[in-house]
Amino acid sequence: MTKKIRNLCLVLGDQLNRDSLLFEGFDPQQDLLWMAEVLQESTHVPSNKQRSLLFISAMRHFAQDLRDTNLPLIYYVLEQQLQNFSAALDECLKHYSPERLRVVLPGDYRVLQELKTCSAQCNLPLEVLPDNHFIAKPREFSAWQKGKKQLRMEYWYRQLRKRTGILMQGGAPEGGDWNYDHDNRGTFGRAGPGLREPELMFAMDDITQAAKQSIGQFFPGNPGELITFGWPVTRAQALELLAFFIHAQLAQFGEYQDAMWTHEPWLYHSRLSAALNLKLLSPMEVILAAEQAYQRGDAPLNSVEGFIRQILGWREYVRGLYWSFMPDWLEMNALDAQHNLPDFYWTGDVDMQCLAQSIGQVLQHGYGHHIQRLMVTGLFALLWQTRPDQIHSWYLAMYVDAVEWVELPNVLGMSQYADAGIMASKPYIATGRYIAKMSNYCDQCCYKPDDAESDRACPFTTLYWEFLAKHRDRFVNHPRLALQVKHLDAQAAEKREAIAKRAAWVRAHYPANLYQ
Repeated sequence: MTKKIRNLCLVLGDQLNRDSLLFEGFDPQQDLLWMAEVLQESTHVPSNKQRSLLFISAMRHFAQDLRDTNLPLIYYVLEQQLQNFSAALDECLKHYSPERLRVVLPGDYRVLQELKTCSAQCNLPLEVLPDNHFIAKPREFSAWQKGKKQLRMEYWYRQLRKRTGILMQGGAPEGGDWNYDHDNRGTFGRAGPGLREPELMFAMDDITQAAKQSIGQFFPGNPGELITFGWPVTRAQALELLAFFIHAQLAQFGEYQDAMWTHEPWLYHSRLSAALNLKLLSPMEVILAAEQAYQRGDAPLNSVEGFIRQILGWREYVRGLYWSFMPDWLEMNALDAQHNLPDFYWTGDVDMQCLAQSIGQVLQHGYGHHIQRLMVTGLFALLWQTRPDQIHSWYLAMYVDAVEWVELPNVLGMSQYADAGIMASKPYIATGRYIAKMSNYCDQCCYKPDDAESDRACPFTTLYWEFLAKHRDRFVNHPRLALQVKHLDAQAAEKREAIAKRAAWVRAHYPANLYQ
């Protein structure tokens, strides 16, 4: 016999915030909280073990907090081997008879559709609540985009700054400029980044250790490793990491946010995106902490504005785009990219130092900063002309902070230009020279970044010219790429032939069939 209840309230793995609208009006006498670890969330893409462990550990810690405050909760663990959310709901409904299901808008269109289908099959109404975690108000983005031919992040960012008053002096931006990106392109030089305060990492407690065993049991073939794991899995830890970033890293973050260095995965980056995306932190409390550091004189404006722009600007922007264009995002392939993703993306076994470093740290930590994602792993996938669905699956699988609402537009739009310019005015293409400028990766590599055609030619440089040749007609009159096309046209026939021959070698040298 089932127990009648009023609301079955679904808490998803990236909704670990007690100020969620799901808890408003929650009555422990009539309502029940529901959480589920389901196999599909680590297998619909082969989720990095670091990513799966972060989600599962954070969920179990949040569940413990709910129990400690005497809130009624039913929680399904991996050991019950429930395939998906539908199976977990079916199991729950054997014991409880709710009047309706309630859930905050999921961060994944696929999950929303699954819950809608399940509720219809169970003949239960599904109430989808707004997500009050975000700074943009419901329908604010859709109102902003009406009538616009181009949806540029900069102008959305300015609107949110004006409304919230962040880094504003009356109606003018702090310091007189909206954007200080021109001050945020520093490199370390040959001396490297030097000594810094050791990165704050968190030891695995008993809950995380048990979750680690579960990941090893159920997903042994998934990519990644769990030799080390130091991500925040509770709100208290997330707040501690925020304080560490403000104290130890924010002041240098701006100038060096685009720089890269061998065996240095963290540098001055905050590592807060995962905690934000799990909702262990609110974006506004992170933004205010950075703004207050500027007001105290602890961090310069270029660092603080650059950091705030990532959250108030890009984060809110990509979420607006995601829900504006789903499910169309999944079919976008404006450049007709048809090559399979090379195997080394899943294994890290590659002879290009920049990719070996960037992918190696993703396998070890589930992490890479924005330039490693855009201008190393993303750039190579773009030049390789990788099928968008495959590179999307890789990013969604491999990074600890990957939730589809933020990952998909960034990858298919910003990184791969599969959206034909919805997000970015041009594809972000470059030769190996860019990587040589921003890092020391090329100093220890077998390839030469300036070379496109010899046996030592950098694959980035070779594929750059191949990419431009393929898409010449599209970009010959482009305001930001026409000059590069002119350089292509100026190449001698012999050079073009040599580049084409070298490109064929590159494609034969890096096979692609793993996880395809």
